[in-house]
Amino acid sequence: MDVELNVTYITLGGYVEVQKYRYVYFVIMFTAYILIICCNSTIVSLIWIHRNLHEPMYIFIAALLLNSVLFSTAIYPKLLIDFLSEKQIISYSACLFQVFIFYSLGGSEFLLLATMAYDRYVSICKPLQYPTIMRKNTVSTFLVLAWLLPASHIAVLAILSAETKLCNFTLKGIFCNNAIYSLQCVRSSVITIYGVVAFVDLTILPLLFIIFTYTKILIISYRSCREVRKKAAETCLTHLLVLISLSCLCAYDVCIARVESNFPKTARLVMTLQVILYHPLFNPLIYGFKMKEISKHLKRLFCTAKII
Repeated sequence: MDVELNVTYITLGGYVEVQKYRYVYFVIMFTAYILIICCNSTIVSLIWIHRNLHEPMYIFIAALLLNSVLFSTAIYPKLLIDFLSEKQIISYSACLFQVFIFYSLGGSEFLLLATMAYDRYVSICKPLQYPTIMRKNTVSTFLVLAWLLPASHIAVLAILSAETKLCNFTLKGIFCNNAIYSLQCVRSSVITIYGVVAFVDLTILPLLFIIFTYTKILIISYRSCREVRKKAAETCLTHLLVLISLSCLCAYDVCIARVESNFPKTARLVMTLQVILYHPLFNPLIYGFKMKEISKHLKRLFCTAKII
């Protein structure tokens, strides 16, 4: 702790031989960050430019990919600085801000996937009512709630954590996450209970809602014609793959960070890198290749670039 400036600093102790491999880490993560920005931004731009993609499903996809850009921007710049620094430290206030961004955007992703599941449910199960239900105002409301609800939940946790006393100043990680609670002298029951409530509201309930809607879609598709089954498979499979990916990474965060499992340092680093590397790149790739209309515009874009 820096007494002179009255600022509490946290040491990020999750790095493995950073002094030896600092430039290797830097090049890999810098390349990954550029790829994440380019891949996600390209698809968001295509959805923004082309009017035939101005449908609720594609708007929600754009919001999901924008989430990945914001998420990565909250993590990568600090990581890149740490790779080139002699000491990997972060102020406690900046650490709390990183936690806020990390979990509010993570919660937003679950809510956006739940909204997308509802959109697919209405499109497949109630096609005649779709234009009436999924109006522009409805889509805007869903988007605002998907970002506002998680932010308000996590903001309360961050404010409560800011008032707690720390007895440990070394974090087992390369960025700030749930493991920050292990630094506190005494586990606050209020923070623990509220954390569970936030986890249920932002993860479990959206997950149950998605399972419910997709079950309804499967039942309706099974009873319907081949065309309906094909439409359901094309759109729902993509969302399910993204959901499975996000759920696995969320389960890792809960098991490792919250339960504080004694994972080897290298294994912890590899899993943590998957959270910040694999998922933000997986989303644009899966939507770019699997969504027919987006894939079509991407092919035209690359063909034009080759001609130029």
